Amino acid sequence: MAEKILSKVKIHTVYKLKSGNRVPSVTTILGILNKPALTDWAWQMGTQGLDYKEVRDNAGDIGTLAHYLILCDLKGETPDTSEYSPQDLEKAETCLIKYWDWLKGHKIEPFMLETPLISEEYQFGGTIDFFGKVDGQSTLLDFKTGKAIYDDFFYQLSAYEQLLTEAGQLIEITRILRIGRKEDEGFEERTTGKLDKQWQLFLNCLNIYNLQKEIRRSK
Repeated sequence: MAEKILSKVKIHTVYKLKSGNRVPSVTTILGILNKPALTDWAWQMGTQGLDYKEVRDNAGDIGTLAHYLILCDLKGETPDTSEYSPQDLEKAETCLIKYWDWLKGHKIEPFMLETPLISEEYQFGGTIDFFGKVDGQSTLLDFKTGKAIYDDFFYQLSAYEQLLTEAGQLIEITRILRIGRKEDEGFEERTTGKLDKQWQLFLNCLNIYNLQKEIRRSK
């Protein structure tokens, strides 16, 4: 079971087991990892006199909006963008155009779009961007709007593979599509098969997360 709490551009999903107990999300679990690239970026923002939190949050808003535009496009729905600034909408629409550029070379058939799933076995939740056929192959596809494809994206996808497996789905290929926010950035994609080692790393993160939670409760 998953409940979505909506705000202007952010969607916060609450994941619950059949028992009603709340469980952490994939991104929350992976939040325990040190991300040196993010630290370096925050330092660079500081040297430019910028508040990295504001820059980060704005980038997150644009990424969320871009995901929303792509989802509406896949569903054939008209997005409601009335609450968004023209500047943010323009950046998100640039991502949508890059997605369309990628789409020209592929045939897709979605089965699941922005679908929240729960692992009863491992007790975590996550939301799948896209699961369906891409060029005839059963594909887990994740959309990213950052500057690069990082290792932790694949840790995330390994957890999504588990969620889909528990939902009875067979995955032939996993794909990340990174779409640029600037006109000269284009798009980048990377495909892979099963992510066994990445899944083991995710499980270790999950164990650490749960142990940290137990320690905080015992204080």
